[in-house]
Amino acid sequence: MSQDVIAAGSFVVLFALMLLRVPVGMAMGLVGITGFGLITGFGPALKLIGQTSMRTVTDYTFGVIPMFLLMGAFVTNSGMSRELFRAANTFIGHLRGGLAFATIVACAGFAAISGSSVATAATFSTVAYPEMRRAKYPRSIASGTIAAGGTLGAMFPPSTVLVVYGIITEQDIAKLFMAGVLPGLLAVGMYLLTIALIGLVRPELVPAGPRSSNSERLAAVKDVWAPLLLFLFVMGGLYGGLFTPTEAGGMGASGAFIIGVVRGKLPRKAILASLLQATRTAAAVFTILIGALLFGYFLTITGTPQRITEFLTGLGLARYTILILILVMYLVLGCLMDAMAMIILTVPIIFPVIVALGFDPIWFGVIIVMTVELGLIHPPVGMNVFVIKSVIQDISFSTIFRGVAPFIVTDLIRLAILVAFPVIAIWLPSRM
Repeated sequence: MSQDVIAAGSFVVLFALMLLRVPVGMAMGLVGITGFGLITGFGPALKLIGQTSMRTVTDYTFGVIPMFLLMGAFVTNSGMSRELFRAANTFIGHLRGGLAFATIVACAGFAAISGSSVATAATFSTVAYPEMRRAKYPRSIASGTIAAGGTLGAMFPPSTVLVVYGIITEQDIAKLFMAGVLPGLLAVGMYLLTIALIGLVRPELVPAGPRSSNSERLAAVKDVWAPLLLFLFVMGGLYGGLFTPTEAGGMGASGAFIIGVVRGKLPRKAILASLLQATRTAAAVFTILIGALLFGYFLTITGTPQRITEFLTGLGLARYTILILILVMYLVLGCLMDAMAMIILTVPIIFPVIVALGFDPIWFGVIIVMTVELGLIHPPVGMNVFVIKSVIQDISFSTIFRGVAPFIVTDLIRLAILVAFPVIAIWLPSRM
C-alpha cells in the first residue's frame, strides 16, 4: 500500500472517528500511530507514543499552557469578572444598549487576564445574563452578546490558542501576544458598533438603564485595581524582558493567587476548585497536543505537508486567492471541530504553504485565531453557544444562534479588514 493511499485514508478514518464522538486527541493519536506503524513497523510506532508523551509533558516551553490556565482559574474564582462588569456598567449602563456595551467591555477586560474564550462565556453567563434579563433584554440579544464577547479571549493576551500556534510554528509568543492587541481592540469597537446599530434599528431590543451616581462609579473603579494590576504585572514583565512567556504564566498564576488571598476572595474551597479546573483543562489540552504530534509525525514521513504546499503553490492562483481558500476551509472546519484541535491538526500542514506564499507568520497567526474565533459562535457546533446553554437552562440553541448572527456578520467584515490591512496586526510587533 502506497504512502499516499495511507495518508488519504488516515484523514477519512480521522473524521469518521470524530463523527463517532471519539475525543479528538485520542482519534488523532490512534490514527497517527496506526499510519506510522503501517509504514515503519509497529515497534517504532509504539516507542513513539512513550517518547512523545514524556517529551511533551516535560517540555519547559509547554509549561506556559497550564500556568496561564491556572491564572485564568484563579481570576475566575476570585470574582474579578463581576467587578469588571460592575465598573463598566456604572459608566455606560445608562446608554441605550448600555448593559450589552458593558458586557462586551467587561468580557474584553476579563479575556485579557484569563486568556480563555470558553471561561469568559461561562463566567458572564452567570454575571451579565441575569442583569440583562432584569433590564428586559430579549434572551437572544443577551445570550448572543455574551457568546460574542466570549470570543475575545482568543485574541487578547494571554491567549492559549496564540500560545499553541506560537509553539507549533516556532514563532515569538510575545510578538504574537502584541499582534493580537490592535485586532482585539478592533473587535471590541466593532462589537460595540453592532450593538449601537441594533439600537438604532430596533431600539426596543436594547433598552437603556438607570444612570449611576459619581459615588457609585468611584466605588466601582476602586474594585478594578486587582485585574488591572495583574494584567500590567504579567504583560509589562513579559514585554519588558523581565521574564519569558513560560515565566510570565507562572508569575501570573502566582500574582492571581496572592491578590485573591489578600483580598479574601479565594477561600480554601475556591483554591481547590481552581487547581482542579486548571488541571482538567490542561489535561484535555495536552491530550489533544500529544495526539496531534503523533498524527503530525505520521504526516511528516508521508510527505503530506510538502505535497500540499507544492499542489497549492503550483495552481497558478494569486496568493490571496489561496489564502481565501484556506480561510474558507477553516470556517467549514469550525462547524465540526474544537478550536484548539483545529489549530493543532491543521497548522503544521498549512503553515509551510503560508511561508512559501510569502505571508507574515505573525499576521497569519492572528488571522487564523480570528477565523477559529468564528467557530466558537457559528452553527452547528459553536463551543461558546454550548457553554452558555449548559449554564443557562431556560434557553434554546436556536435562540442563542439568532442573537449571535449580527456578530458573525461583524466578524466576517473584521476578518476582511485584517486580510486587506495586515499592518493592523504587525505594527505593534514590529516596534518591539
